[in-house]
Amino acid sequence: MTTVRRILVIVPFALDAEGVARREAQGGYVRLDAGTELTYRPVTCGPTSFMSPHDWTLMDLAIFEAGLSAEADGFDAVCIDTMSDSGLAALRSVLSIPVVSPGRVSMLYALTLGTTFSVLAQWEPATVRYRKAIVEYGLKDRCASIRSFDTPPDFAALIDGKEETVFPRMLAAATRCIEEDGADVICLGSTTMHQAAAYLAETLPVPVINPGPLTYKLAETFLALGLRHGRRAYPSPVVPKPDLIHAIMRGGAEAEAKARAKAG
Repeated sequence: MTTVRRILVIVPFALDAEGVARREAQGGYVRLDAGTELTYRPVTCGPTSFMSPHDWTLMDLAIFEAGLSAEADGFDAVCIDTMSDSGLAALRSVLSIPVVSPGRVSMLYALTLGTTFSVLAQWEPATVRYRKAIVEYGLKDRCASIRSFDTPPDFAALIDGKEETVFPRMLAAATRCIEEDGADVICLGSTTMHQAAAYLAETLPVPVINPGPLTYKLAETFLALGLRHGRRAYPSPVVPKPDLIHAIMRGGAEAEAKARAKAG
């Protein structure tokens, strides 16, 4: 009898069904166990971009709220669909099921395949966040470089329809990471780049980490081994306030809906 493992994947933007479907396509890049079910849930509301501490704070709250009920909803694990690891620590503090996010694990996994890695960013404004994370994770000495391919991100459409122009830019930037910076492994800097993973893996002479699919497999591994985060690192709140968090996000969604209606 096949054991069913339900994994919640939190989409970090308040996308419509079409936008969520593009995120769901990541499941095609990894071979999961027969009993694994992925459910993609967008956040209630949040930032429209992701380039400043203002955006990072909103993203933390949005992802936290989206995953608060995961355990009560019957999920066995949670994956966060952003390299920023937003909301990871907060969710681990309130959930007993494994919570996996691709930022730090992509970089650490890269170091099982090589001695140095480079992060491929979409455009220059995104590099600030990567530099901050790499220092916080203690991986500065192992990061060969962070290079962007100078393309503003589209968090809904991703790379659809832009392959002919974007793929060569990605390849050129990744090649510089390898030839000029000495990277042994390339980490895609966003789960929004998953459509280019196969192309880069086939073209480049080094391994390419596709972050979203990696988290799905790691979630399966943690479940199979009976592993989860510990309370010494992620203590539970003394006074949990899930209703407050949900109310904040509902209020935010209502305010944004009114603003869109007024603008339209």
